[in-house]
Amino acid sequence: MAHDTTHDGEHSGAKKRIWQVFIILSILTIVEVVFGIFKPDFLVHTDLVSLSLLNWIFIILTIIKAYYIVWAFMHMEHEAASLRRVVVWTGVFLICYLVAILLIEGSYIQEIYENGYITWDF
Repeated sequence: MAHDTTHDGEHSGAKKRIWQVFIILSILTIVEVVFGIFKPDFLVHTDLVSLSLLNWIFIILTIIKAYYIVWAFMHMEHEAASLRRVVVWTGVFLICYLVAILLIEGSYIQEIYENGYITWDF
């Protein structure tokens, strides 16, 4: 009985790819968890655009993880460059837009509560 080496090579490559994705996503998640547990003072008390550096790190790492998940599990690395740009960058821009809206609206609501226009009675 002949043994198909092509199939084994593809299977081995797929296993390697899965482990590679798992390790990269695990490292990014571990970095997020460590920062979340220890919360270094210089990252918590240093603001950049009305948000602490620690929050910016969480936002950026989350966007990187989302990008990598799309890249790896939707097999975008094998697609044409124009399709990759349409799928991946549309999502990245949408996420950045939503984060900006949340930050703007959140700081507005915070300002209203701090200036006493509405009381904290809920």
